[in-house]
Amino acid sequence: MQTPTNPVEAVRHPDPYPYYARLTAERPFGFDAELGLWVAADAASVTEALTAGELRVRPPAEPVPAGLVGTAAGEVFGRLVRMTDGPDQQRLKQVVTAALAEADPADAAKLAAARTGQSLARTGRPDLAELMFAVPAQVVAALCGLDAGLEPEAARLVGDFVQCIPAGATSAQQQAAALAAARLCELLGPQLDGAGAGGLLAGLVRAAVRQDWADRAPLLANAVGFLSQTYDATAGLIGNALRALRRHPGGELAGVVREVVRHDAPIQNTRRFAAEPCRIGGAAVAAGEAVLVVLAAANRDPAVNPEPAVFDPGRVAPAVFTFGAGAHRCPGAELAVAIAEGVLTELLAHGFDPAVLPEHPQYRALPNARIPIL
Repeated sequence: MQTPTNPVEAVRHPDPYPYYARLTAERPFGFDAELGLWVAADAASVTEALTAGELRVRPPAEPVPAGLVGTAAGEVFGRLVRMTDGPDQQRLKQVVTAALAEADPADAAKLAAARTGQSLARTGRPDLAELMFAVPAQVVAALCGLDAGLEPEAARLVGDFVQCIPAGATSAQQQAAALAAARLCELLGPQLDGAGAGGLLAGLVRAAVRQDWADRAPLLANAVGFLSQTYDATAGLIGNALRALRRHPGGELAGVVREVVRHDAPIQNTRRFAAEPCRIGGAAVAAGEAVLVVLAAANRDPAVNPEPAVFDPGRVAPAVFTFGAGAHRCPGAELAVAIAEGVLTELLAHGFDPAVLPEHPQYRALPNARIPIL
């Protein structure tokens, strides 16, 4: 098995964790000439990078990818709390976080189980790709107030939209994302304006009123964000949890899913861009330079998680970096875990045996999401 040569290649490697362990021990923060950016690997430097005020989530000179400027996808992208910084981002993040806090994870798990059951009844055998990607998107669409007839369309559209987010998105992917973003705004707009049943979007409006937030466009963009932020992360969590159940049968499911978040993170890395000079891990990062923040390596740093390579569903209060930290910590972590648990509970109840899965699957060719092809 060839060792990864860099932490981006490691995302789709069969077992990147020995490489991450060496990176954490030998070069916790350093410059990677092959990638042309800094790499933060240990818990201390990852925490510094995620909380440094000088680092941004987008290059300061390109807040929206050039290929999206002037399109519906660009309008959405440029207003997502996960893609922006500054005081307005923090106010809007409070609105988004408050709306998500109103959602009951138990309800999300029930919806996920129901949609999984419907998929299994329709296909006759588990369509794992559908359960990993489409079902979670349908659940979030339902939480946003879309009726069951629109959920499959919303799931397909969000699959098109998220393709524009990676830096390597092609022109064709960006064009498809623009069409998808426009249609998603059409679907979600009436819910936001009170014409639908409410749910998450009603909570978003209530939270906006409490924060005196009157601008509708960022609210609609982040309604799309509820769907898009779920997509790859939850798919990876479900797929990696199935692999964990293959290796560790009989474990308590909730504990297994939560340990997978740490042990085999669905989102392995994120990026930050220096708007001003700063110091991370004792090194000087110049304005304009980029930092790859390897969340999956920090999850296995023995300085914060004893015996980090051991898969322990009963692990008490682990340090987990998968959902970020600081101003951009993901506020939907509990919903993602609940949806994954709902899908897996129903799948296992229908007799699915993870032992039938391949021992060494391939992984989707993505720069930061670790999603097995099952």
